[in-house]
Amino acid sequence: MTIHEFSVRTADGGDRSLDAYAGRVVLIVNVASKCGFTPQYEGLEALYREGRDRGLDILGFPCNQFGDQEPGADAEIQEFCSTSYGVTFPVFGKIEVNGPGADPLFAYLRAQAPGDFGPTAGPLYQHVKATRPEALGTDEVKWNFTKFLVGRDGKVIGRFESTVTPEQIKSEIAGLLD
Repeated sequence: MTIHEFSVRTADGGDRSLDAYAGRVVLIVNVASKCGFTPQYEGLEALYREGRDRGLDILGFPCNQFGDQEPGADAEIQEFCSTSYGVTFPVFGKIEVNGPGADPLFAYLRAQAPGDFGPTAGPLYQHVKATRPEALGTDEVKWNFTKFLVGRDGKVIGRFESTVTPEQIKSEIAGLLD
C-alpha cells in the first residue's frame, strides 16, 4: 500500500486522489493557525518554492485536536494561510489525525512511521506529557506540525516531530529530488 491509494477532502469540500502525486516527493504535515509552531508555514513554503519544480509537493492538513489551535472553518484557514504566510502549497480540509475519527491517510502514515519523541524534545515533550500522556510511546501524532516524508513511490520514508523545523530536513528532501 502507498499514499497513492488514498483520497482526501479538499478545503472546498471536493475529493482529491493522492495518485496525483505519484512520481513526486511529498511532505505531509498536520497544520494549525494558532500554534507556537505556526511560523513553520514560512519554512514549509520556502521548501515548496525551492523544490516544486524538482518534484516536491507539500500537503497541509489542518487539525484542531491539539489545544483547539485550529478552530476556524476551512475557508478561514485558507485565508489565513494565504494572507499570513503566502502559502501556495495545497492546504486541504480540516481533519482528525488521531483516534477513531482519524483520517485514513493519517492512520496509514502513523502505522508506517510510528515515531515518538523523548525528553530531548524539551518543552513540547513536557507539554505532551502533562496534557496528553497517553500519546507518549504510541504511534499517535503528538502535536501540530508533525511531518511525514514520502518518496516518489508513495511509500513513507520517515517522520519528523513538531520540534523538527522544515529547515532541518531540507538536505534530506534535497537528496530525494536529485
